[in-house]
Amino acid sequence: MAFNLPFTTSCCAWILLGAASAVNAFAAVPGVRGQSGYINMPNAGVEPDGTFSAGYSFDNPYGSFWATATILPFLQVTGRYVSINGIPGFSNVPGAYGSQYGRFKDKVVDAKLQVLPESTWLPGVAVGATDLFGTELFKGRYLVASKAFGAARNIEASFGIGQKRPTGPFAAARWAPLSVPGLALVAEYDATDYSKDFRAQYTAAGQRRKGPAVGLEYRWGWLGAQVARHREHFSANLWLSIPFSEREFIPKFQEPAPFQSKDAPARVSAQEWQQDRRHAAGLVQALVVQDFKNVRVDYDGATMVIALTNNRISSLGRAVGRAARTALAFAPEGTRAIRVIYTRQEQPVATYEFVDLQRLTDYFTGLVDRDTFLQTVDVRYAGPGDVVSGDSDGMLSAIRDDAQLGVQVNHEGDFVKVASEDRETNRFKLVPKLSFFFNDPSGALRYELWAAANYDRRLAQGLYLNSDLKATVLETVSGVTQSSNSLLPHVRTDIAEYKRAGRVKLNRLMLNQYMTPSERVYLRASAGLYEEMFRGVGGQALYLPKDSRWAADVSVDALQQRGYKGWFDKREYKTVTALGAMHYRLPYDITVTARAGRFLAKDEGVRLEFKRRLASGVEIGAWYTRTNGNDITSPGTPASPYHDKGLFMSVPLNIMLTKDSQATAGMALAPWTRDVGQMVMSPGDLYEMVEQPRRDMTTYDGLGNFAERADEQRLPAVNPPVRGLPNPWQAFRWRVEQSVSTTPSLPEWADGAVVAGAALAAGALLDKPVDRFLQRHGSSSALRAWGNVGKAMPVVMTGAAGAAVLFGDARAQNIGLISLQSVAGAAALSIAAKNMVGRTRPYEADSCLCSAKRSDSSFPSNHSAVAFAAVTPFAKEYDAPWLYGLASVSAMGRVASRQHWVSDVVGGSVIGYAVGNWLWRAQRDDTKSQLVIAPGARELSVAWSGSY
Repeated sequence: MAFNLPFTTSCCAWILLGAASAVNAFAAVPGVRGQSGYINMPNAGVEPDGTFSAGYSFDNPYGSFWATATILPFLQVTGRYVSINGIPGFSNVPGAYGSQYGRFKDKVVDAKLQVLPESTWLPGVAVGATDLFGTELFKGRYLVASKAFGAARNIEASFGIGQKRPTGPFAAARWAPLSVPGLALVAEYDATDYSKDFRAQYTAAGQRRKGPAVGLEYRWGWLGAQVARHREHFSANLWLSIPFSEREFIPKFQEPAPFQSKDAPARVSAQEWQQDRRHAAGLVQALVVQDFKNVRVDYDGATMVIALTNNRISSLGRAVGRAARTALAFAPEGTRAIRVIYTRQEQPVATYEFVDLQRLTDYFTGLVDRDTFLQTVDVRYAGPGDVVSGDSDGMLSAIRDDAQLGVQVNHEGDFVKVASEDRETNRFKLVPKLSFFFNDPSGALRYELWAAANYDRRLAQGLYLNSDLKATVLETVSGVTQSSNSLLPHVRTDIAEYKRAGRVKLNRLMLNQYMTPSERVYLRASAGLYEEMFRGVGGQALYLPKDSRWAADVSVDALQQRGYKGWFDKREYKTVTALGAMHYRLPYDITVTARAGRFLAKDEGVRLEFKRRLASGVEIGAWYTRTNGNDITSPGTPASPYHDKGLFMSVPLNIMLTKDSQATAGMALAPWTRDVGQMVMSPGDLYEMVEQPRRDMTTYDGLGNFAERADEQRLPAVNPPVRGLPNPWQAFRWRVEQSVSTTPSLPEWADGAVVAGAALAAGALLDKPVDRFLQRHGSSSALRAWGNVGKAMPVVMTGAAGAAVLFGDARAQNIGLISLQSVAGAAALSIAAKNMVGRTRPYEADSCLCSAKRSDSSFPSNHSAVAFAAVTPFAKEYDAPWLYGLASVSAMGRVASRQHWVSDVVGGSVIGYAVGNWLWRAQRDDTKSQLVIAPGARELSVAWSGSY
């Protein structure tokens, strides 16, 4: 696995370690396995939402580096890198491959789900599982309940039961004396049967027994430590817990103040402004001093338009507020409105228009409240029409550019760097970086220390040159001498060859053209050296709907593998990657991304990414890729090929700095010698470019910390609360009540049964003639295609209902939910009928009276039931009878493939239609309705009538 990070630090951040107040006596405490608990046994608690803990523990024979994150308020995930004393990882023959690896090591992933939080009278309850993936050497699961006691709640007791690890019942307790804050005594009955651990006969685990253990622990701010005595030995655990649910840890006492009115120039007339370009140049200069870049100004005598970006201020609302405050001070007499267009790579992202400048002034000074101010503000997506033309009047030539190359220490999270950046985002940066590589047989830990020189230059509107020169100072990755046995094209596994070929390399040299052809549509065209291993040409298109929950993009790149030397040499391998992506935001600020297409090794498949954004801006996530690439490299096997997966974290450095910053420290734990499911490094991902500005613009009123006033800080727009899952009980109860209240009476059921029976009888008359026709034309490609359609369409229709729930308006969401309920209900009725009837399918032998498996019998058609149940609510709600035709074509496809008789699909269709129509009538908005089934001249009508 690889672990990459910039060589950064923030000395001020760690001051809080000693200044933090005493923790609550029963804030969840990690045990030696990283999960919240005692020593080895878990409890039912999880650390507060967004808490990230990391530490090292030694519990003979196991040494563990571990990290735990509470990724949801009720879900805790732990990753451990466990080494086992007494077992060599690979060969212990001197000089043999693997002899430098040291002890046996294993990666472990654990999870704990808090089912029930502790209440006044009831204990908290949690279920957990250990070693969920991979080798599963430490696999186990458990159920545990915990309760705090005493007036000060400083005593906690837990009882649970486990399977495998731990084995059987266990119990534990913790006491935190009030006289010594931070100190706690713990005791547990350890129910783990260590003798059954992996190769326990060769380690100290073979001599360990179940039994009691006691420990002493102490917490000071973010730091914690525990020592414990077991029956045969001592254990130790040391950790650091960081509350990433907090917005920031350091006050921004070095943050520059907004533009001050005392620095404003004398106000001039609109005519003077337009005649003398120095006035506009003064405004641009004032904005550049505040770290605004790519500033463009236009003025038509009534409206001042400013287009700009800011690469330092992390909040869009705050950046726009500072720009509007400055524009207000420079605006000439007679100005009626100010329009601020926020850009990224000179592409318009968000437009803020202020149409009442007096009210804007009053809000900055605190004379009006936010609601009153919002009546004069328009926040919207920006489009091509919002782009301000270039420097047509030569205005920028009058602006001083004070950008100078210099050494910066502890600036924006970098320990030291040489950097320069001007007003057009032309920049140079020389900074040290460090990477770690774990888990190769030739050495458990390898590293690389290098200096990265980045030079970016704006060449024209939206056209940029991006380069990255790398000079390696120290590295041990080239010591990996074992050649890869991957049968896929070696798109990543030859990394050691690249490391040993040269110390100075041109990692990236790209031309990137960014474009915005229409509102919420962004394009990028790229050519050059993408990364250390690939070069090529490609592009990306991104679409943002007005609904801020989702976005879609597609990227295509024609690539050639670069040579090992890292300049302009090349290798023979060429490929074209094409990936479509759908991004969707869920509650708790979780973003799910699904990518599908062709990957670097020409394998095709899908990649799922999940990330949770916490209040501090920290993002924790994971990905999993499944393709048709057959990677059998261990732990993959021919029967179970390996699929690419990994964990990542992105930490915004502004939470630990005394000055706002957009800089981040990123890290990933992922295999670094795999070829399956790999992607080329993006030259400039469009979704990442607009994701944060879009989030800020669409959160509440989109203004955020606009005026930077003290009274704003309590507003949800400035400090948004965590939006979790809504309580579904009320809506669920309403739907159940509505559905039950419209259940038909017995006479109505009888009427419906008569009509349904007549329809089934008519279908039964066609069973044999139609099947004989199909037998005679069994080789028809058209019939085979029709059968495939009949098999796939119910899935497509159900997916469309789900898409309506996810992406539709309120009306479509409700109908989509009714459709999904109808599908579930119709499928349940259909399966129940199958088990009762047990009818044979047409393709089975005529002598067979019933299907070998009754749940797979022929009557009724489950596909037909699902198809009609899915479309009926939409057909009724949107007056779209053609959807019934689509469902009928799908249903008859099952007959065409000889999977069902005609009467089977008629029966399934009646079930699906009846359930779908019943639930639509019941839940769309009415409260009194009835089922009515009546035959017509050319149709069978199954409907619900209601009184209103």
